[in-house]
Parts: sequence; structure tokens; C-alpha cells
Amino acid sequence: MDAFFAAIEVLDDPSLAGKPVIVGGTTKRGVVSTANYEARRFGVHSAMPVFMAKKKCPHGIFLPVRKERYAEVSRKILDILKDFTPSIEQVSIDEAYLDITGTEELFGRPEKVVRRIKDRIRKEIGLTCSIGVAPNKFLAKIGSDMNKPDGLKIILANDVEEFLPRLPVEKIPGVGKRSLERLQRYGIKMVGDLGRFSEERLSKELGNFGHRLHELAKGADASSVVAHAEAKSISSEGTLESDTGDLSVLKGHIASHAKRVAWRLRKEGLKGGTITIKIKFSDFSAITKSHTFAQPTDSSKTISETAVKLLLNGPLRVKVRLIGVAVSNLEKSAEDAQLGLFEKEQNKVKERKVDQAMDKIREKFGTKVITRGED
Repeated sequence: MDAFFAAIEVLDDPSLAGKPVIVGGTTKRGVVSTANYEARRFGVHSAMPVFMAKKKCPHGIFLPVRKERYAEVSRKILDILKDFTPSIEQVSIDEAYLDITGTEELFGRPEKVVRRIKDRIRKEIGLTCSIGVAPNKFLAKIGSDMNKPDGLKIILANDVEEFLPRLPVEKIPGVGKRSLERLQRYGIKMVGDLGRFSEERLSKELGNFGHRLHELAKGADASSVVAHAEAKSISSEGTLESDTGDLSVLKGHIASHAKRVAWRLRKEGLKGGTITIKIKFSDFSAITKSHTFAQPTDSSKTISETAVKLLLNGPLRVKVRLIGVAVSNLEKSAEDAQLGLFEKEQNKVKERKVDQAMDKIREKFGTKVITRGED
């Protein structure tokens, strides 16, 4: 999707059309989530600190993130895609891979298929998207970025040998700032330049990514579209309004993130076996602390108490800038347990019933209407 969050804001408020719209954190320490193309002309981009974006684009319209609205639109788009193929790998809220192999008899040639997809998203949702069509995921991803916004790029198998060598290496997914600097030190600016180096040399310099670069330079990508890929973890984190070492403040943030994660686990019918907290300090260094349970859980109280204990396990050497909680080692949640014979087991079931009751209230009246009192 093109500038997805900002595009939805314009969709919901047409008076914003043609104006620079920046969606992101509303505090002075917030970061840009999405900037529309009008804002990008002033040098604003995602992950940029909001204060810097305001300097570059002081007349821009800065709006807070509305995750629930964006997720709602994302689901509608996904429903459209499902009409064309069941083989869909959703990468993020605004990006997906589709395998349209074998759909020709139903929908025609690939170009006809993707134009129908674009038309339906425009007519039914009111947004534009950019699509790349290619023999594999790597090339399709590159194609989708080439003619934004509202772009379409088709890379045929016969075109790969001519197309790839002239592609700048920074266009390769996964090539970040550091790896780009290292490649440029060796005079590698275009994908064609990679051909001067053996696979062994690239692997020595860049590890496993060097091996992948060697394959991608040939246009080879064996990864398939993985439909319904399960989440590896569920997390919640946030940058604090100001750096702090106050444990009472940090405990409150940790507990809040933990409860949000627990709610998402229950909503998705999952339980997790490992609780991890993430702490980023004012000097931008970061640490994580983890605890693994014998049995997976989705209990708000259990996750919250465990996360707080991890926070208190050891002194904080400097003030904290960002804090968060993640739950991993996920598995499908079993049916509700029956009341057990022992008090400890009964307490667990009672805790679950409290969580379920609170979930129903939140779903009806909103996530902020009720919270659990601390013991």
C-alpha cells in the first residue's frame, strides 16, 4: 500500500488531500510512522524523529497513529486479495506476497490479474497500491518499490539478466546502511558489481547475508509464499516521554505493556512460554531479560508480574529511554480448563475468568475503559 497510514487519514478527511501529512508519535520524542508523498518532498521519512520532521516540514499536518482503524482497512484489503488466490503471505499491515501461479484460466495473464486487484482496492477501499510481478519474491518486492505511488512493474523471467546488473545494491531488501557502506568500500554500487566477488569472499565479509547476496545477484530466490504464517512473538513497547530511572514509573509502563500483550494473546487464541522485557537506555544501548515457564500462559497477571520481576532483577546503570514486553514460544491455546482440586489451580482458572470478563468489556466499550487493580 502507498503511504498506508497517511493515505487512510486523507481518505477519512478529504480536506487533507494535497497537503503534507505525517503520522507518528505525538510527543517530542515520537518518531514518524508514515509520511505521505507530499511530505516526503521535504525530506520527511518513516523512523525520523518527529521534532526533526517538524523542522523539515513545519507546515505539515502531524497526526497520531490510529492502529485499530489501519488494521480494519488492512483486513478489508486482505479480503479482496483472497478473491484472487488463497496463497497469501501477509508481511505487515500494509504489505503482502501473492502466489498467482495457476490463476490464468480464472483471471487471465498476470498483468490483467494485478490491474484488477488495483482497480478493486481503488474502488472498494479508496486507496492506491503499488505492485511488482516477477518470477520470485525478491524480484517482486523490488518491482513493487520502483514506480510508487500507484505503481506497477512487471519483471519477466527473460528480462532478469538485463534488469538486475543495473540495479543499485541499496535496492536489495536487507541491505541497510552498514552493509551498504561495506559494499561500497569494495566498489560495489550496482548488483552487477557483485559478480566480481566469489561466494566465499562475500560470505567472509558479510556472513550469511553474503551467501544470500550471491544468490540474489543471479536473480535466484527459492523462498516460497508462506500462507498463514504464524506469529513468532507478540510484543508491545514504547519510548518514554522523558528518560527516567524511577522504578515506580518503569513498573507502571512494564505492567501496561504486559497486559496489552496478554490481551492480544487471548484475542488471537495463543499462549506463550517465554516472557522478555526490552530496555533501551538514554545512551541508546539496549538489553533484554527473559524468563521461560514450564507451561505457556496468557494470563495478564502472570505476564505482568513476571515482567516486573525481570525489570527489578539487577540495577539500572543509566536512565531508561524505551521499555517493552514480548511473549514468544507461542502455541494455540487449549479449551478453557475446568476448576481443579487444588487452590493454586483454582486461582489460575479464576484469573482466566477475570481476564475473559475484562476482555468482553474492552471489546464493547474500548481498551481504556477498564483496568485491573494491582495487588
